[in-house]
Amino acid sequence: MQWSRSNSIGLAKASCTHCQGLGMRLVHNGKEAPCDCVFRTVFRTCFNRFRQFVAEGAHTGTVSLESCRGRDGRRTYSRKREEYLADFCLVSDRVLDDYDHRIFRFHFLLGADWRLCCRQLKMDRGDFFHAVYLIEQRLGRVFAELQPYPLFPLSEYFGGIIRKEPDSSLVAVPLQPRSVERVELPLSA
Repeated sequence: MQWSRSNSIGLAKASCTHCQGLGMRLVHNGKEAPCDCVFRTVFRTCFNRFRQFVAEGAHTGTVSLESCRGRDGRRTYSRKREEYLADFCLVSDRVLDDYDHRIFRFHFLLGADWRLCCRQLKMDRGDFFHAVYLIEQRLGRVFAELQPYPLFPLSEYFGGIIRKEPDSSLVAVPLQPRSVERVELPLSA
């Protein structure tokens, strides 16, 4: 995702002290970068969809038919909800180290509150919430900037936006009319 003020302002937290609700903040060299509150919002959006699909449980078995880009115009069948659940867990597993993944698993996947997590992980409340915010920031950035298929925005992941741009790999070749030879057939008697 290419970050700009227009696509990050809607994701920014209005009370953020770093970006003042604008979504972008100045970093070194005078460049702008998305604020951490934007990445936490991206993570929470993806996590809410994950929780929604988990709560639906057995009703996630719908199959969707998608057309693929290319010359052939083939179609594929997929189970987008199951793919999203798997992508969410696998990306999180690959990005986080063991310590952060334990916090992620206890708090986000298993739904333990902060008291239980702090007791189980032997940490105090401040360190726990600091780790949770860092996990949300890290995963939010990865979910939005994952290539070639990011998890965020959800509308693009689930096929809500159809891009009308022509594929540069496809070249239109003009069709030449075939020359047809005229064949005389003998008349039967």
